[in-house]
Amino acid sequence: MSGKILIAVVGPTAIGKTRLGITIASHFKTEIVSADSRQFFREMNIGTAVPSPDELMAVPHHFIQHKSIFEPYSVGDFERDTIDLLKTLFRKNDFAVMVGGSGLYVDAVIKGLDKFPEVDSKVRESLRLQLRQNGLSSLQEELKQKDPTYYESVDIENPHRVIRALEICITANKPYSSFLNKKKESRNFKTIYVGITADREIIYERINQRVDAMMDTGLLEEAKKLYRDKHLNALQTVGYRELFQYFDGNFTLDFAISEIKKNTRRFAKRQLTWLRKNDDILWVNHDEASSSILEKVTAKINDTSNG
Repeated sequence: MSGKILIAVVGPTAIGKTRLGITIASHFKTEIVSADSRQFFREMNIGTAVPSPDELMAVPHHFIQHKSIFEPYSVGDFERDTIDLLKTLFRKNDFAVMVGGSGLYVDAVIKGLDKFPEVDSKVRESLRLQLRQNGLSSLQEELKQKDPTYYESVDIENPHRVIRALEICITANKPYSSFLNKKKESRNFKTIYVGITADREIIYERINQRVDAMMDTGLLEEAKKLYRDKHLNALQTVGYRELFQYFDGNFTLDFAISEIKKNTRRFAKRQLTWLRKNDDILWVNHDEASSSILEKVTAKINDTSNG
């Protein structure tokens, strides 16, 4: 095993992962790999809370707005691109930092992707028809029945993710979750997870403040420009979907904003559900001093290196 270490900064949305990632990357004089699956897209700036220009200049960032919403970019593509990048980064430095709230993408890099059976296209089309005719709630209820375990952790507001899970459940006649975490990829680096946490009330308040700030800085106008392409998978995202409903005349603007906050809170809850299954995470408080966190991370690195 090499002495290379990937430091993965994880936690619920709006908790401060970007700030801590920059602190850690600056300390170790390394670079940041973003594992936020929506910050990949250059057309989605405000609604995905892309790091500010100052933050992006503080340390080199990778996989921020490097794709267009019109380009297909899968978790498999991300895994391949990130592993290639890490080979380059680790030639220059013993450490690299990965920051992101997309648990599937983080796990793909660290553990490799799970293997699933081939899906009959008729199953996929049937589920898409069900979505169009009966709405997302019917698919959510079906997933809850077929795979209650995955239902608790998936972003159930994302129709692409719900359909993907259901098509596997139906094709294999087994829960989607039964295929997860079976294969452990051999990596030439070790991983340290640093998780940021706070009381639920603080997390929810930070989310509410972030949504208000997004609206103040032009999220409505950004969503309006993207409205004609609302069918794209990249735009099946909290913050855009609700405003599209407003443009369709189904929501008032105030209700759309309240739905963004509610669905973001649900997303944060599911992120925490995903993360709490990982016993290897070094948890730190959102308002803990940087010096204290760096001491803990360094101690964890020493333990890992000697382990």
